[in-house]
Amino acid sequence: MKTEKKWENPVLKSPVKKDSEIKEWLVEYVGNLKNPTNNEVTVEMLVETFAKEFPEFLLVVAEENWIRGYEQALVDVEEGQKAYEQREECQITGQSKRTIKPNNA
Repeated sequence: MKTEKKWENPVLKSPVKKDSEIKEWLVEYVGNLKNPTNNEVTVEMLVETFAKEFPEFLLVVAEENWIRGYEQALVDVEEGQKAYEQREECQITGQSKRTIKPNNA
């Protein structure tokens, strides 16, 4: 049974431009390892190489990204709760939404 990917970042398939010294080095290094048929090194090839040869680097990036995403989700939930409570208050009091001021005003 073939599983279908619901979302894949299109950047993964894009070739890497050698527009900095480190990108030049990385593209050459990964190109020598992967030997792509079209001589283009993609972002996906770089990620695969980092995962294999320098996993602790990717782990730190992934952990940081997860933590920031989780923190943002908590902020979003809190703000959503405040908006919901303000809306409920408006419906109970009959007050216009425009007259309610944010908590920090």
